Amino acid sequence: MNGPEIRVEFAPELHLFVPRARPTGVAGAATDGVSTLGHLVESLGVPLTEVGALLVDGREVPPGHIPAGGEPVRVRPVRHPQRVPGAPLRFLLDVHLGTLARRLRLLGVDTAYESTDLGDPALAALSAAEKRVLLSRDRGLLRRRELWAGAYVYSTRPEEQLQEVLDRFRPALSPWTRCTACNGLLRTATKEEVAEQLEGGTRRSYDVFAQCTACGRAYWRGAHHEQLEAIVERAVSSTRDA
Repeated sequence: MNGPEIRVEFAPELHLFVPRARPTGVAGAATDGVSTLGHLVESLGVPLTEVGALLVDGREVPPGHIPAGGEPVRVRPVRHPQRVPGAPLRFLLDVHLGTLARRLRLLGVDTAYESTDLGDPALAALSAAEKRVLLSRDRGLLRRRELWAGAYVYSTRPEEQLQEVLDRFRPALSPWTRCTACNGLLRTATKEEVAEQLEGGTRRSYDVFAQCTACGRAYWRGAHHEQLEAIVERAVSSTRDA
C-alpha cells in the first residue's frame, strides 16, 4: 500500500497486537484504493477474530469496506459475551492448548483437540467442516480465510485461559459429562464393566464409576478428584455471578 494514509485507532484491549501503535493506540496506514479495511487491520497485526466493530467517521462498516485517504478509523474489541450464530457453540483447540482442552471437557463443553500438530491448513479446514470456534495463540492461524470462527487466547496460564473462554463465550456447562481424554460422552458404569482398567486398591476402595461411550476409558473419584472439583466449582461460580 502506498496511497493516501488513514489514521487507525485501536481499543486498549488490542494494543498488544500493534506494537507500533503504543502508547497512544494509534497507527497510520497507507491505502491503495483496492485493499479492504479488514485486510489493512490484519496487516497491522490484529486478527479479525478479535475485532468487534470497525468504525469510520463514527459509523460501523463491514471488513470489506474500502478505506479512503483521510478517513479516521476506530477498531473496537469483541463484545462479551460473544455470540457465534450458525451452529451449536463448540470448540477446536490447537496443539499448544491441551490443558485448556481437558478443563473445558471437564466442564462438559464440546472441545475437539489433537495432541499431534495437524498443521494450520488442516485445523482451519476442520473448524469450517465441523463449525467449531478455533482457540489459539497463533495469530497467523487465526487469520486464515477458511476458518469458520476463532478467538485468540491471551493468557499463557491454563486457569486464566479457562476464565477467558468462559467470560468471552459463556458456554453452557455440564460438568462430569465428557471424557477429558477424547471428548466423548460419559455414562454410568458398574465396577464389573470397567474391572479390567482397575488396579487392586481402586477395585477395593471405589464403587461408583463412569465410562466413556467413545473410547471406553473409566472414571472414578480418585486422588485428584478434589483438585478437579475445585476447578469445576470456580468455573460454575464465575458463570453464575456473570
